[in-house]
Amino acid sequence: MSTKKLRNRLTLKSTILLLVFVVVVLSLLVTDLLVHRSIEEEVEENQTNKAQQLAKVVALTPIVQEALIEEEATSVQSYIETLMDETDVQFIVVMNMDGIRYAHPEREKVGAHFVGGDEQTVLTTGEESLSISEGTLGRSLRAFTPVHNEQQQQIGAVAVGISLDKVEEAVSANRTNLFIGTFFGLLVGLVGAIWLASYIKRTLFNLEPKAIATLLEERSAMLQSTIEGMIAVDATGSITLVNKSAQTIFERAGLPPNAVGVKVETYMQNSRLRHVIESGKPEYNQEQSLNNLTIVVNRVPVHLNNHIIGAIATFRDKTEMKQLAEQLTGVKTYASTLRSQTHEFMNRMQIILGMLHSKEYEKLESYVQQITGNQLVEVNEVTIKLKEPVLAGLLLGKKSYARERGVELDISIDTAIQSFATNEQALELTTILGNLIDNALDAVVNQENGVVRLKLFVIEEELIIYISDNGPGMNADELQNMYEQGYSTKGLNRGYGLSLVKQSVEHVQGSMTVQSEKGQGTTFAVFMPMTERKRSDTDD
Repeated sequence: MSTKKLRNRLTLKSTILLLVFVVVVLSLLVTDLLVHRSIEEEVEENQTNKAQQLAKVVALTPIVQEALIEEEATSVQSYIETLMDETDVQFIVVMNMDGIRYAHPEREKVGAHFVGGDEQTVLTTGEESLSISEGTLGRSLRAFTPVHNEQQQQIGAVAVGISLDKVEEAVSANRTNLFIGTFFGLLVGLVGAIWLASYIKRTLFNLEPKAIATLLEERSAMLQSTIEGMIAVDATGSITLVNKSAQTIFERAGLPPNAVGVKVETYMQNSRLRHVIESGKPEYNQEQSLNNLTIVVNRVPVHLNNHIIGAIATFRDKTEMKQLAEQLTGVKTYASTLRSQTHEFMNRMQIILGMLHSKEYEKLESYVQQITGNQLVEVNEVTIKLKEPVLAGLLLGKKSYARERGVELDISIDTAIQSFATNEQALELTTILGNLIDNALDAVVNQENGVVRLKLFVIEEELIIYISDNGPGMNADELQNMYEQGYSTKGLNRGYGLSLVKQSVEHVQGSMTVQSEKGQGTTFAVFMPMTERKRSDTDD
C-alpha cells in the first residue's frame, strides 16, 4: 500500500495517535540511550573514585607502612581483612617493591607474587594508575597507589580491586529503573496521545481534515457568491472577513481596499458593530451612510459557548433595495387593482344575468347606463387632471378596492397634475399613496358609514396631498410610535406601511404631518416637490 493511500485511509484521530506515539517512542529511546550511557559512565566513575580513595587511605595507614618497612605481613593482613569486611570491594592487596603480597583476601596467597602485570607502573614510576585486568579473583577494575616511608621513599604499593561484575550489577540496577521509567513514560504518552486525539476530534466537531477543507471551500464560495455585502469582526472590533459584494459597495462608496485587519471604527466611522458586540443585541434593517452611499444593514453578534466572539454585518445598497421594493410594490398594486376590478365585474355580471333571466329589460338598460356612466365619471375625474398614468391606475384600483370592502373612497383632484420630473418620484408617490390609502381603508372598514377622502392639488410646483378618514383615530402613544418599523395595532407581521411612507417622503425631500384624536379620525398631509431638487453635500 502506498503512502498516499495509507494517509487517505487514516482518520484524524489515528494520525494524531500514531504521530504522538512515534514521537514519544523515539524520544524515550533516544533519552534511554543517552541516560543509559551517562549512568554507565557515572557508575564507572564512582567505582573508580571509590577504589582510588580507598587505595590512598590504605597507603597512608601507619600499620601498612610499618609492615612494609619491617617486612612483617601478619599485622597488616589482619587489618586488611577487617577493612574489607567494612568496604564493598573485591580485594585490597599490599605489596612490596618486588610485587610480593603482604596482604590478600585469601591468606594462602600472601607471600606470592601479584598477578596481572599491571602493577609494574606504580612500582617502577611511583605514580598512581588505573587498569582493568584479570587476576586470581577474576576480572576487576584496579587502582594502584604507592606507599612511602617518612623520608618519602617508595617502599611498596597498595592495589584496590572492584569486580567488574559489581560494576555491571550497579549499571543493571540503574538500567532496570530506567526501563521502568521508560515504560511508564511510554504509557503516559500513549494515554496522552489518545486524550489529545479525542480532544482535537471533539473540538473539530468529529470532522476529518478532508471534510473540514470541503466545508471551508464551500463556506468561502458561499460568502463570496452571496449578493449581500458581508463583513465580520472579532471581539476586539478588527475586521476579519470582507466578501466580494461588500468590497464592491466599499469601492462604490470611495473606501480604501484591504479592510481585513483594520479596526471597524476606523474603516466605517458610523458602524455600530462594536455596540452590537457590547450589548449582545442584533439590529435589523438599519440605514447607514458610507460617504454619500446609503446602505441597509443587519448586524448580529456571534456567540460561541455562550460568549460573544465577534459580530457579522450584512448589507445592501439602499438604492438597489428601493428599486426592487418599487417593482414589487407596483406588481402588488396592479394585482390588487385587477383582482378588485375582476371581483366587481363578476358581481355586476351576475346582476345583469339575473335581470336577463327575469326579463326585466328596462331595469337592465337603466342599470347598465348607470354603471357605465359612473365608471366613465370616475375615469374622467382621475385621468383628465392626473397626467401620471401609474398614479391614475393606482387611484382607480383603490376606488374599486374600496367599493369591494364597503367603504366610500372620495377622490378630489382640484388642479391638473402633470407628470413628475423623474420616474423615481412617481414610484415614491405610489408607495406613499398606496400605503396611506390602505391604512385609511383599514381604519374605517368596520365603521358604519366609513369614508376616506383623498384630495390632491398643486401649488407652486409642490404637490399637496390630504388623506382623511372618520376612523377611531390614534392616541399620543400611537402617534409617537407609528413610524417605527414593525409597530402596529393590527396584529403580527404588520407595521411596515407608515415606515415605508416616511422613508419615501424623505427620499423625495418632501414633508408630512398628521393630525389624529381618539374617536375623531386621522388626517395625513404630504407635501412633495414636483421637480427634482439638487442634493447638497450634507444631505444623506
